[in-house]
Amino acid sequence: MSDALARLGAALSERQALPLVRVGGPVQEVTASACRVGGVAAFVRLGDRMGIEADGRVQVGEVVRIEAGGVTLKPFEARIEAGIGARAFRLGEAALRPHPGWKGRVIDALGRPIDGGGPLPAGERAMPLDAAPPPAMSRARVRRPVRTGVRALDLFTPLCAGQRIGIFAGSGVGKSTLLAMLAGAEGFDSVVVALVGERGREVREFLEGPLAPSRARAVVVVSTGDESPMMRRQAPRAALAVAEAFRDAGESVLLIVDSVTRYAHAARDVALAAGEPAVARGYPPSVFSDLPRLLERAGPGPDGQGTITGLFSVLVDGDDHNDPVADSIRGTLDGHVVLDRAIADQGRYPAVNTLGSISRLADQVWTAEQRELVRRLRSMMARFEETRDLRLMGGYRSGADPELDHAVALVPRVYEALRQEPAHGPSRDAFLELAEALR
Repeated sequence: MSDALARLGAALSERQALPLVRVGGPVQEVTASACRVGGVAAFVRLGDRMGIEADGRVQVGEVVRIEAGGVTLKPFEARIEAGIGARAFRLGEAALRPHPGWKGRVIDALGRPIDGGGPLPAGERAMPLDAAPPPAMSRARVRRPVRTGVRALDLFTPLCAGQRIGIFAGSGVGKSTLLAMLAGAEGFDSVVVALVGERGREVREFLEGPLAPSRARAVVVVSTGDESPMMRRQAPRAALAVAEAFRDAGESVLLIVDSVTRYAHAARDVALAAGEPAVARGYPPSVFSDLPRLLERAGPGPDGQGTITGLFSVLVDGDDHNDPVADSIRGTLDGHVVLDRAIADQGRYPAVNTLGSISRLADQVWTAEQRELVRRLRSMMARFEETRDLRLMGGYRSGADPELDHAVALVPRVYEALRQEPAHGPSRDAFLELAEALR
C-alpha cells in the first residue's frame, strides 16, 4: 500500500510540474475598434475575457461575437496594439470580489484602484459583472420611506428604499448637481457611484466636493469620456456587482449611475462592432434588451437581504424626452424626475418639473393629509402654468376667477420654497419647511 501511495504521489508531482495549457489562437484580422481571433470559437462564450500578447504585455478584451471560423474580440483599451499573428488566449468570465474595505476607494471599470491608495482587499465571493436580476417572486416588498433631503423630491416624488428612479434632463440643466445632493441622503449603509463617460476634470470636483461627506462609505467606479466604449459599458455593471455584494451582506445601498445614456451609447458602439444592424436612431436591438437587464438588477433583494436604491440619470439628447433610449428607461423604472431647461433659465434650482415628475411608490410614503395637499398644490401649479401666456398678455383680471387668484398668489411662494442650493444643506422636514414658507 505504501509503495502504491508513493507512486501516486510521484505521478501527481510530475503532473504539477507540467506547463499549463492555455486555450487560444492567432489574431487574424484587426480593425480600428475590434480584432478577430481564430481557433477558439468552440471554447469561449459571449462575454468571456481574452488576453492578447502585444509588445511584451497583455491587452484584455471581451468576446462580443462568435462564428464558426473565429471570434470578434473588442479590447478594453482605446487603441489596439496587436498585429496579425499575435496570440490571444482565454481568461474566463469577468467577475469582481468586492470587500467592505473598498469603501472610500475609487476604481476603474475593471476593478483596479485609481486613487493611489494601494491594492484592494479581495472578498470571499466572486460577483459576476453581468449577473441576472433576482427572481421576481423572491424579492422583498418595497415599503421603507427614504428622506432625500431635497425638498422638491420629498414633497412631490418621494422615494422608498429599493426603488429605482430616473433623473431625465438635457445637458447643463443641473442633473449632476442634483445627484450629488442625493448622494448625501440618510438611511443608507453604503453608496456606490458609477461615473460613466464623465469629463475628467469633474471627477475630483465630485469626489472632493458634494460627495466628500459620504466619501467614507462610498465606492466610486470611474470611466471617463476619453476611455473606450468597452470601459464605459463596463462601469455600470461593475458598480452593480459591488452594490449586489453589499446588498447580499444585508446592507441598504444607494446606487447612483451618471449616466445610463452614455452606457447606451457605449453599448451601441460595441453592438455595431459585433455586426448588429441599427434599428432605432442608430441603436441596435441588443441595447434595448441590455437596458432592462441592467436596471432590473437594482431594487430590493430577496427576503432577509438588503436593498439597492437606484438613481439613474438619463441625458435627454436635444431635450427630446421621446428619445428611444429615454422612453425605454422610463418604462422600466419606478418613477422619473424631469429637469426642465425653462425652469433652470429662471434660476430655480433644482430645476424639477413637479408636474412632469412622478414616483410610482409615493403612496407608500404620503399620509392621507399629505396626499391631498400635494394634489391641491399640483392643481394650482397646473392652473398657474396654463394661464401664464394669458396673464402676460394682460388677459387676466383679479377677482374674475377666485381659484386662479389663489394660484397666482400662492404658487410663486411655493416655487421659492422649492429653491435649494447644495450649500443650503439637506432639508430636514419638507412639509414643515413648506408650511413655514407659506405662513
